[in-house]
Amino acid sequence: MLVSHILKSKSDDGVVTLPPGSTVAQVAETLSARRIGAIIVSRDGRSVSGIVSERDVVREIGRRGAACLADRVESLMTAQVTTCARSDTADRVLELMTAGRFRHIPVVEAGQMVGLISIGDVVKARLQDLEAEKDALEGMIRGV
Repeated sequence: MLVSHILKSKSDDGVVTLPPGSTVAQVAETLSARRIGAIIVSRDGRSVSGIVSERDVVREIGRRGAACLADRVESLMTAQVTTCARSDTADRVLELMTAGRFRHIPVVEAGQMVGLISIGDVVKARLQDLEAEKDALEGMIRGV
């Protein structure tokens, strides 16, 4: 399955972004309120300056305590963000996520973010593919 198909199957809530200069507290509040696992740091909502995940926030709170909540998001975010394209396969995205040990990846076309997919989105797509393959094989066996 292609990333473009995964994006089409998602609800169109858009990608949650916060601007550079936001605080870690704002990140935590947004993650909690929106019930999401990562936020894109973006000046304009389309370019990717960085990504910060709930794991990043928890790791920093565990290391430094609540004092980190006043820090700017830039101190915590991953600035060298791995991205994918609509034409990438779910398998390719899983490889990237596994190699990089992350769970969210922005989808970028011509330098502009067009979506964000999570490992849950990719696993769901792979399970759908496997179900379709199983049904096709059962049909062949039964002669349908």
